[in-house]
Amino acid sequence: MKKTLNYLFLAMIALVGFSCNNDDDAAGSAKVNFYLVDAPGDFEEVWIEVIALRVKPDDGNEDNDVDDDSDESSWVEIPYEDGSRYVNLMDLTGENSQFLGTENFPEGEIDQLRLVLGTDNYAVKAGKRFELKTPSAQQSGLKIKLDESIEGGKTYDIVIDFDVAKSIVISGSSSNIILKPVIRAYVKEAAAGIMGQVFPKGAQPVEVKAVKGNDEYNTSVDENGNFKIQGIDDGVYKVTFTPNANYKAIVKEGILVEEGKMKTMDPITLLPK
Repeated sequence: MKKTLNYLFLAMIALVGFSCNNDDDAAGSAKVNFYLVDAPGDFEEVWIEVIALRVKPDDGNEDNDVDDDSDESSWVEIPYEDGSRYVNLMDLTGENSQFLGTENFPEGEIDQLRLVLGTDNYAVKAGKRFELKTPSAQQSGLKIKLDESIEGGKTYDIVIDFDVAKSIVISGSSSNIILKPVIRAYVKEAAAGIMGQVFPKGAQPVEVKAVKGNDEYNTSVDENGNFKIQGIDDGVYKVTFTPNANYKAIVKEGILVEEGKMKTMDPITLLPK
């Protein structure tokens, strides 16, 4: 009986120790979710083949710092159940998004992302399909600088914004349509932005463009007239609302965006021509 009690006591100590180690590990890592969104373009559909999402974390240990991006051991790949997936970017305007995956990372910094695309990418306009040629240099992944700190025990949402309008280029010397992705990324929880609502529904589709100097950000309203542009720098913006051909565009100047805050604009009412 005494031996049995001793064994139970030792087992309890081991279990407590294992539990503490797990708590320490959880406290030292952050859960990071990844989402894909899109700025609008002049197409009915834009399909991309997403092969993988790769992440380059930095745990703050100088001994582990690697400046060479070609060192594959410094990148973490977010697994996909099906190996690849097809995403229609035009479904991701307004406040819609596509969940790409999640992973736990050690406390420190996420330096870069790589969005790896396949070759089966195409756009649809006026009911006609156009193949999107992808430069071979992009096959290793589209690099996106991030340089965002993450703290252990917290959860973060990282948004990858794919700007369709700027990413599809028609070659001047041929009829080829080339996919040269223009992408940025930001941490949703700390991102500044502009949001609001546009009336009436009859003015849709409505494109929204925010401009500050050389910086330009685009989105469109959803079916309820809501819009949100996030992950932008603080400062004063000019915001333009461009509706369908039956309504007049409107420009709002002097929209002040503060660092790390969302600016909610007064409701916008567009007038018929």
